[in-house]
Amino acid sequence: MTSAYLLVSHGSRDPRPEIAMQQIAGLVAEKLYLPEKLVGTGYLEVVSEPLHEQIKNFAQIAVAFGCHHLKIIPLFLLPGVHVMTDIPREVTQAQQAVGKDILIELQPYLGSHQGLQTFLQKQIATIKAEAWILLSHGSRRPGSQEPVETMAAHIGGVAAYWSVTPGLESRVQELIAIGYREIAILPYFLFSGGITDAIAQAVEALKLQFPGVSLYLAEPLGVSGELADLIGDLIYT
Repeated sequence: MTSAYLLVSHGSRDPRPEIAMQQIAGLVAEKLYLPEKLVGTGYLEVVSEPLHEQIKNFAQIAVAFGCHHLKIIPLFLLPGVHVMTDIPREVTQAQQAVGKDILIELQPYLGSHQGLQTFLQKQIATIKAEAWILLSHGSRRPGSQEPVETMAAHIGGVAAYWSVTPGLESRVQELIAIGYREIAILPYFLFSGGITDAIAQAVEALKLQFPGVSLYLAEPLGVSGELADLIGDLIYT
């Protein structure tokens, strides 16, 4: 075993995303036939240690297991500031700290995987709706929305964002104005947490606002063997 893997996500005060991260790390380890200690989890925010310290600590564990290579896999869906700036900076700092004991390599972020389109299409195939909204967190970094717009077009829907425009309510209003009365909303988020709870509340409010329209809220991507397979593909990219 010459390689170890660290799955990195945003971090949350809600315990559910961390539990899901541990579960997906276990599935990835199982699929790669690795000891669970060689597939770890790291968090960018809302943790006591900065990410570069988490990477350094995990790298030391990996070296103790005889690993010479550590791959960092960002479990992010957008090429926002975290993916394009923050995580690369933290990886560089960690590499400087561990020296030549182990090579730390940053892999492509999860949202860049072409297989996500098939993954989402399977999710929506089970739901009856006339129109689809792919609801992403959004980012203020220029160009970061383009992958979401492309993904939405591929699954036959439109994109909306939680933190930037166009928002969910405006997209719902647009679709209603066109004549749609059955609208499904797919949260483009990894796991359930505080934001997906807030989205659910927003959808309930929209149901009251538009009583003649059926609004269906799907689940976020969630922990699954298929998601673990996509992460495994990124590891070997």
